[in-house]
Amino acid sequence: MNVWFYNQDGINTDLLFPGKYTYGSTEPDFIKAHLFEDLDPQFSQNVQAGDIVIAGKNFGCGSSREHPSVGMKLVGIQAVIAKSFSRIFYRSATNQGLLLIELPEAVEAYQEGMNVEVRAEKGEVIIGEKTFRFPPLPPEMKEIMDDGGLLKHLEKIL
Repeated sequence: MNVWFYNQDGINTDLLFPGKYTYGSTEPDFIKAHLFEDLDPQFSQNVQAGDIVIAGKNFGCGSSREHPSVGMKLVGIQAVIAKSFSRIFYRSATNQGLLLIELPEAVEAYQEGMNVEVRAEKGEVIIGEKTFRFPPLPPEMKEIMDDGGLLKHLEKIL
């Protein structure tokens, strides 16, 4: 498991998935190949299922396109831990079943190379030797995440 640490605020959707590719394709391999391209060119080549992204304030600001959250779900990002998220990205991530954890103290405590563990069901993030708590997902939201996102959840229950 890798931790992708971006110690900056305002990481927008263009950095997560360049706007020039928005209408290029919706194929999973295309999205994965360009994910984080303008933020970290090594990301798409080295990301692995179970990896965690840690970032600053207002993560995912910018446009409403789904490519960044779709891409992170496709590559198997376990969770994104940030100081805060843009509202529109938060909704997009929920639609895809991508776990977002707003936990500024954990972001502040993280230093390159530290071990990170996410215990979503307990509402815990462990950074190094320190445990940070957040409200566990309500049962309805946990069910949406377990089903792979809002759309898949609705397909299941309707």
